[in-house]
Amino acid sequence: MTGERLLGHRLHVNMDELKRQAAARALEHVRDGMKLGLGTGSTAKHFVELLGERVRAGLNVVGVPTSEATRIDAIRCGIPLTTLDDIDRLDLTVDGADEIDPALNLIKGGGGALLREKIVAAASDRMIVIADDSKWVADLGRFPLPVEVIPFGLAATQHAIGKAFAESGNSGQMVVRTGKDGHVFVTDGGHWIVDAHLGRIADAPRLAGLLAVIPGVVDHGLFIGLAGMAILAGSQGIRVVERP
Repeated sequence: MTGERLLGHRLHVNMDELKRQAAARALEHVRDGMKLGLGTGSTAKHFVELLGERVRAGLNVVGVPTSEATRIDAIRCGIPLTTLDDIDRLDLTVDGADEIDPALNLIKGGGGALLREKIVAAASDRMIVIADDSKWVADLGRFPLPVEVIPFGLAATQHAIGKAFAESGNSGQMVVRTGKDGHVFVTDGGHWIVDAHLGRIADAPRLAGLLAVIPGVVDHGLFIGLAGMAILAGSQGIRVVERP
């Protein structure tokens, strides 16, 4: 392995270990008998795996996965699953984030599961976000904002999204997301995602409200007021931030 490749491998291992540390800290908030929302993404995957170890050791919980990928992981790890059709309220959701600001507003949806993630988070008494500390930002927007849309009337929907950006003091390029195969990325719900490269979001709560009322927009990746705690793992250890 060359020096450059070795450095890249070490960075990946270190980042993965940080994510696992954050997941392990979140697991301390899980109690016997809880109904849990199981997030999607690389950090949430660590939580599912660690939770599975506790379940196999006798912990009694039931989970609602936020994506097909998480459902498969949870089954593999032996975690009992249910749906929000069978139970309408969850005790706790643990999920990752693409960006976290000091008010614990989030950008989520890099993995394409934002709609189910938001439904599950909103149905939970509490949401804990776990991440490595590179996801902590002063202002949201450096990570592209995912907007989940219905394919029908896409041009008209994008025009309305652009007006919402302008009205909230934002601007940037919109790109329809494609998958690794080069084709349009399709969510678990059968929708498309428009990624908006805004750089910095001037007023995230206002933009969230404007996007929510656009016909053709199913949902968006701004999670406002849903996370109650962020657990951030970095080279200096674990940092816990709670929303005032």
